[in-house]
Amino acid sequence: MLIPFRKMHGLGNDFVVLDGREQPLPLTPARIVAIGDRRRGVGFDQLVVLEPAPEGSDVFMRIANPDGSEAGACGNATRCVASLLMAESGQEHVTIRTISGALPAKALPDGLIQVDMGPPRLGWRDVPLAREADTLRLPLSLGPVSGPAACSMGNPHATFFVKDLAAIDPAALGPALEHDPWFPERANIGFAQVLAPDRLRLVVWERGAGLTLACGSGACATLVNAARRGLTGREATVSLPGGDLRIAWREDGHVLMTGPAETAYRGEIEI
Repeated sequence: MLIPFRKMHGLGNDFVVLDGREQPLPLTPARIVAIGDRRRGVGFDQLVVLEPAPEGSDVFMRIANPDGSEAGACGNATRCVASLLMAESGQEHVTIRTISGALPAKALPDGLIQVDMGPPRLGWRDVPLAREADTLRLPLSLGPVSGPAACSMGNPHATFFVKDLAAIDPAALGPALEHDPWFPERANIGFAQVLAPDRLRLVVWERGAGLTLACGSGACATLVNAARRGLTGREATVSLPGGDLRIAWREDGHVLMTGPAETAYRGEIEI
C-alpha cells in the first residue's frame, strides 16, 4: 500500500506527515519505527497523522515518536500542520486538536505562524511526577546538573538551568534523566542557559526521540520555568540549535509560540 507523505520541519525538528482524514491508515508501532529509520525508512523526529476533525476544530493531529510511542503535544509539528491547513483552505486561523487539547494557530504578516499552546500545568500530578514535590525545584541531580523545574505543556518537561551550556553533554545526560523514576511517563529534558532577561539558549533531549534541533513545547516550558524562577520576564527569544522561537507567557496564563514552518519534500512510502 503506497501512501503519500510530506516531509516538513520547524527549525530542523522534522516530521513525516501522513493524511488519514479520508480513511484510517494501517499504522502499528512497528511500522512507525520502520518509517522513522533514517537509513531504511524516511526518518523523522515525530510522525504526524492527520485525522478527521472533531467538532470545533479543523483537524485532529496524532503524534508518534520514533520508538513508536505516542506524544501528547509538539509545538513545531503544530506550526507545520497549521501551515498545511492554511494553504489548503486559504484561512489565516485554524484550530488543531491533539490528545492534550485544542491548539489555535494563526498566520502572521512576517510569514511566521503563532500557536496558542494553552496554559502550562504546574502541579506535580499534572506533569506528572511520581510523588508530591515542588515543581519549581525537584531534588534531582546527575553529574553537573541539578534541581530542574518541571511543568507540562501537554507533555512532561523538566528544565535544568546551567551557567554554561557548552560545558555539559546533553546526549550523555538525557537518556538517564528521561527515564528517571521521578517521571512515570518519562520526560523531555531541557538544558537551558539564560543569556539575558529576554533571551535563552536551549538544547532538548526529547522523550522517545533523543536530541533534536528544536523543540517547540520545550521552548515554551523553558520560558515558563525561567519566568517562575525570576530568571527572565514573561517574553523571550529561545535560541535552539535549529534557530529561534519567540515565546510569550500571557497574563491570562496561555503560552504563545511563534516560529517558521517548512515543507522539505513530498513522496510516497509503502506500508
